[in-house]
Amino acid sequence: MYDQLTPSDIKKMEEEIEHRKLVVRPKALEDVKEARAQGDLSENFEYYAAKKYKNQNESRIRYLERMIKTARVISEDSAEDEVGINNTVTVEFLEDGLEETFKIVTTVRGNSLENLISNESPLGKALLGKKEGDTAHVQVNAATGYDVRIVSIEKTVDDGSDKIRSF
Repeated sequence: MYDQLTPSDIKKMEEEIEHRKLVVRPKALEDVKEARAQGDLSENFEYYAAKKYKNQNESRIRYLERMIKTARVISEDSAEDEVGINNTVTVEFLEDGLEETFKIVTTVRGNSLENLISNESPLGKALLGKKEGDTAHVQVNAATGYDVRIVSIEKTVDDGSDKIRSF
C-alpha cells in the first residue's frame, strides 16, 4: 500500500532528511566516539545511549526515504467551494448537534489529538469533495456510521506547522 503525500509533505520530509544527515548524524557520531573513549564499554551507559540515538537517527532517515520513494503524490488543490487537503472544516454531528473543526491532512501529518484528520480516515474520506451545507455519511465500519453536515470550509494552506508523524 502506498501512502498519499502532497508535494509539501515530500519537501518537509526531504528537509528533515537533510537536517538529520548534515547536523544530527555528525553530532551523533561524535557522541559515540566520545563515549567510547571513556573506557570500559560493558558498563558505559553514555556509550549505549549515544549508540541508540545514532541508530534511531539512521532509522528515521531510512523511514523518510522509503516513504518518499513509495509515495503516491496527490494534489493539495481543490475547488474553491469544496473540501480538500489542508482545508479546515467545521462540521455538525447531526446525532447530537455538536460542532467540531478539523483540518484535513495526509496520513503522515494526521494527529486526531490536534484535530488533524487524515484524508484516508473515514471522516476525511467522507468530507473530501463536499461543499458547505452538504451532509456526509461517515462509515466507520460495516455496522456503524454517522452523519455530519458541513458548516464551513476555510481554505487554509500548508504553512509547515503540521509535523510529520514519527513511526
